[in-house]
Amino acid sequence: MSDHSLVFSVPNQPVDELEVAEIKGAILTKLRLTVGKDAAMATRHDWYNATALTLRDRIVHRWLTAEKESYDAGRKRVYYLSLEFLIGRLFSDALNNMGLLKVFDTALGDLGVGLAELRTCEPDAALGNGGLGRLAACFMESMATLAIPAIGYGIRYDYGLFRQIIDHGWQKEYPDVWLSYGNPWELQRPEVVHHVHFGGGVEHVDDKGRARAIWHPAETVQAMAYDTPIVGWRGLHVNALRLWSARSPDPLKLDVFNTGDYLGASAEEARAESICKFLYPNDESPAGRELRLRQEYFFVSASLQDLVKRHLSSDGQLRSLAQKAAVQLNDTHPSLSVAELMRILVDLHNFRWDEAWKITVETLSYTNHTLLPEALESWPVELFEKLLPRHLEIIYRINGQHLAQAEARCPGDVDFRASVSLIDERSGRRVRMGQLAFIGSHRINGVSAMHSDLMKDTVFHDLNHLYPGRITNKTNGITFRRWLMLANPKLTELLRAACGETVLDDPGLLPSVETYASDNAFQQQFRDVKHQNKLALARLIGERMNILVDPSALFDVQIKRIHEYKRQLLNILETIALYQAIKDEPQRDWVPRVKIFAGKAAASYRYAKLIIKLINDVADIVNNDAAIGGRLKVVFLADYNVSLAEVIIPAADLSEQISTAGMEASGTGNMKLALNGALTIGTLDGANIEIRDHVGAENIAIFGMEAMDVMVRRKQGLDATDLIRRTPQLARAINAISSGEFSPDEPSRFEAIAHALRYLDHYMVSADFASYYEAQRGIDARWQVTPAWTRASIMNVARMAWFSSDRTIREYAEEIWNVPVHPAPVVQAPGMQRGVTG
Repeated sequence: MSDHSLVFSVPNQPVDELEVAEIKGAILTKLRLTVGKDAAMATRHDWYNATALTLRDRIVHRWLTAEKESYDAGRKRVYYLSLEFLIGRLFSDALNNMGLLKVFDTALGDLGVGLAELRTCEPDAALGNGGLGRLAACFMESMATLAIPAIGYGIRYDYGLFRQIIDHGWQKEYPDVWLSYGNPWELQRPEVVHHVHFGGGVEHVDDKGRARAIWHPAETVQAMAYDTPIVGWRGLHVNALRLWSARSPDPLKLDVFNTGDYLGASAEEARAESICKFLYPNDESPAGRELRLRQEYFFVSASLQDLVKRHLSSDGQLRSLAQKAAVQLNDTHPSLSVAELMRILVDLHNFRWDEAWKITVETLSYTNHTLLPEALESWPVELFEKLLPRHLEIIYRINGQHLAQAEARCPGDVDFRASVSLIDERSGRRVRMGQLAFIGSHRINGVSAMHSDLMKDTVFHDLNHLYPGRITNKTNGITFRRWLMLANPKLTELLRAACGETVLDDPGLLPSVETYASDNAFQQQFRDVKHQNKLALARLIGERMNILVDPSALFDVQIKRIHEYKRQLLNILETIALYQAIKDEPQRDWVPRVKIFAGKAAASYRYAKLIIKLINDVADIVNNDAAIGGRLKVVFLADYNVSLAEVIIPAADLSEQISTAGMEASGTGNMKLALNGALTIGTLDGANIEIRDHVGAENIAIFGMEAMDVMVRRKQGLDATDLIRRTPQLARAINAISSGEFSPDEPSRFEAIAHALRYLDHYMVSADFASYYEAQRGIDARWQVTPAWTRASIMNVARMAWFSSDRTIREYAEEIWNVPVHPAPVVQAPGMQRGVTG
């Protein structure tokens, strides 16, 4: 049984019998003529492919119509560049947005096939890691919903991130073969091929009195396009996600092959194809770092060549590029767009430097997603020189003009110039990609109010001084179509009954649910929905892990990438302390809890993988200790992806958003969980602050230090031994880790974690423990007053309307891209209505 088929349901609505008959006929035709199977011999995957292709046909009609209308009208287009698109399963998403769920369900039922069963045939498109890629997917859907002509550009990874297996508690990585059965959603465009160059040298010539640079590359890779339609709500507009696959122009050297060197004959093809084999190759080795830079340039160059060609075909000249094209750089990965667009304009289209720079800055805008310096990316100058010699020259020239501005702003200030320079000279010369994206863009946005303010105060403080007014805020959002309607159909039906049918089109109507928040009958219906979702998750846990969990227990959920700043370690430390407290007082009336973790650690992030092992080792001890009577269970669900999230999120009672204050840019899991009725326990970090402001401080549990407190404490030192001595539960939990209580086979296994907690508390796990433990006991007390808990849960749902990605995209469109949006329901801005804003 599929993870998500456990909770998947189809809306109960009348269907047109003629439409059902038409769909049945179309599916059978696809099955016979495209899949090449008779119905009697067809496998489940055959039925899925035939059904998906039938649906795709209906989508393509609207897609081509929307394309023609936007080009005929000369509308400005948005090009969204992202190294990740975590789109998940498209089948039911497209059915829902096209309004065809019930029709297809009925048609398939008549053919003896279950829609929920077919959904399990579709793998999650493994094109992203976590929040960054999922945000890009939500944004693509919202751009289509708001009828903004847009194309998403990325890489068609053969294996995506990786498939996570937990083997004796350790994370192991395996290829995620998501394309093994093909992909019925994509349309290959063999005629759309762009040449991407690497290496070689640059020749400078005099061309009629004007200096010109000619790049003579040593290697050429072809980028071939694959298009996937992204459907907006009600199917009124469809955009494209264009992904690039790499291949060699000379896939087989026949003369070499004929000598018997079969591997050597295809070496160039293997080198080219390595670019799109795998998302985020391990960059610990020089080869891994080179591949990562090749990936980034490959997709940037192909995408910019493509959009320039599109623009020229419709507009005829490039001077109007900024008026007809808005290019959004999603994080630092596409930062090479600044140098590449300059190369295209200056080297290939003979623009003068100053005019090309003006066009580039007016066309590009950059979303920053992190304050972590290592995530802002920098590359050794030597690697740049080897792979992208012309781009390094362009960056040097950009930097020269940029530093002249810095000198004019702060004459004689050497430290200021060093701070803003595109070249970091401190420890080996490196090109700073975050800085490049900043100065090459007309707008730089953070993804929550706090994050945007911190950008000005920290990583981009001096650049903000040099280019005032460029930094703006666009708080992230999520698509309610996926994260409410599809993920939680039972809650959606309850909300439709309470708010009216139009709540599906206008989440701004959600606040009307507040009037039912204290109603006993509505509360019971709300609890019934949550219980059904928890039953589904409990079954999944039982099937996957053979762990029996009580659906009436408090489901405490932390689902996100494993990273020290996200503090899964703080959560498992509190779990250990709670376990010890239950053992000390077994007769006490403890609130039953199920601690649910999920998330992947980067393959090279050894400490994060050690935290996963600790969680699983604690689970082994706790789950098998009869003395605590099953009142605490710990579960780590492997291979977290969109489909798994769609089962966990509707079942969550408590949402763990406990990052070190000042380090989480925004988060979107916090929004999805609150929208589905989970109460948040969290720090004042990222979008937690805005969630608190909207749902009300009484409907969220805030703990721990604030961002400025963290900065002060770090300056005072990271030794936490004195604090640990004053916190008995923490001291005991750390001692249990370091003594081998949870790793009897290897007592010293977690010594590195215990040492960091005592002496190197950079992420404030020890410093925030007491506050977190107390907040969790407050959660216990609230859980025991069922009506009050249910009311707070309902208020979270009612007040999340502002966090729709439609609102976010409308802000991008109006304030950064300057493109019109299709008239759509408007959610009131913060402060205008208590029900929406808290």
